[in-house]
Amino acid sequence: MKHTDSIKGRLRRLVIAVSVLLAVLLAAVLLMLGSYSSHYSRLLHNVTTASEFNRDFKDTIDQRMYYYVIESQYSQGLPIEEVRAAQSLAKALIDTTYEKNSRQAITSVLDLCENLERKIYQIEQTLDYDQRLSQLENNVYVLTSLVEEYMYTYLYYEASELNAVQQVVTRQAAVEIVLITAVAALTVVFFLRYSIRLSRSITRPLEEMCRRAEKVTGGDLTVQEPVPSEIREIRTLSQGMEQMLGRLDEQMRESRQRQESLRRTELALLQAQINPHFLYNTMDTIIWLIEADKQQEAVEMVSNLSSFFRHSLSRGEDVITLAEEECHVRSYLQIQHARYKDIMEYTVDIDPRLHDAMLPKLTLQPLVENALYHGIKLKRAKGTIRITGRLEDGCVLLRVEDNGVGMTKQRLTQLRGAMAHQERVGFGLSAVNQRLVLQFGPEYGLSLTSEEGVGTIVTARIPYVRKEAGKL
Repeated sequence: MKHTDSIKGRLRRLVIAVSVLLAVLLAAVLLMLGSYSSHYSRLLHNVTTASEFNRDFKDTIDQRMYYYVIESQYSQGLPIEEVRAAQSLAKALIDTTYEKNSRQAITSVLDLCENLERKIYQIEQTLDYDQRLSQLENNVYVLTSLVEEYMYTYLYYEASELNAVQQVVTRQAAVEIVLITAVAALTVVFFLRYSIRLSRSITRPLEEMCRRAEKVTGGDLTVQEPVPSEIREIRTLSQGMEQMLGRLDEQMRESRQRQESLRRTELALLQAQINPHFLYNTMDTIIWLIEADKQQEAVEMVSNLSSFFRHSLSRGEDVITLAEEECHVRSYLQIQHARYKDIMEYTVDIDPRLHDAMLPKLTLQPLVENALYHGIKLKRAKGTIRITGRLEDGCVLLRVEDNGVGMTKQRLTQLRGAMAHQERVGFGLSAVNQRLVLQFGPEYGLSLTSEEGVGTIVTARIPYVRKEAGKL
């Protein structure tokens, strides 16, 4: 029987050819998807690891070092193991991080951890209590804050890379569909219905994912139900995208809550800093007055101390009137004048018409304390602190002026730079400036002028918001 090339054979050969072509295309697509999946998994692992690290590192180190410095009964020694564990984690992340900005951030974390370890050993070798406290505040606290900040930077860039990988995978999936549809379109009419059904089963969820991607690009990070699809890759991609958006939205929410919490707790940290030594020294002075039969002066100091802490509490409110702030700083000055009457005088001249102006509490006291301890006391001679308050161009200008030792141009430039970039330099001027900027906006805050050997002027500029105008 003569051999003939039947339609069935032709179709079979066509099917085999198309199948081989589709197999090759599918293998290439799966290879690329596998590569991007590996990249995605690595980035996801980095983000997850960095998130776990950044959640409690600063609090743990700060608390353990604080207990160690004050020699608390809860002290567990130096947190060297935790710092070294952080270094090991940073090194591991460097090995799996390829994006330039991310590598710079995690390398900075590693460098900061190594520097932190040296500063911890420096505290261990320091015997003077005040120096240890100063090193804790100006070295350890600053370094742990920087570690936390650079880790957030690392998380940001890795999350951005995750988004880029997701977009590439989406485009690759679209290319896969177009190729498969194009090849299927070349087959016989027998495959037409199947091709149309296959095309619809793929393009519809892709269109939904594209619309979802447009919403995400517009800022909508709300988690939604994954796009229903018969295609496993699309379904996995959609589920992965929604899971990633959920984690990203949660991290952003936690970041906003953390910033708000930092803003509220910064005032408590500032109070916690000034209370212990100030209270101890004041109590010592009261005891000395009683032993010297100066009961009336002792009574006045107790009254001033009571007024000082009563205004510090301010019924739990963070924003008070200028009149209350003036009473608070007067109590502080009266207490300090009793201790340093030989070297310190002061005047308070605040326009009474501004007494109903609203401002964050503990705005003036840190400025006065800075003038006393870094200006007057270092002068080794009697000096004066002058506090004034005036209304100018609709703003309240509160000025704390001293004729102490002043500052060098280098130190003045350093402090101005720290305040301009909202860098943490202890809990003094920079912290007060940051609170004012957070409360009122970048056009308000502190300004500094100083001359070595002449004195220093710190001016706080705030909007004139009266009490009856409502909460800030």
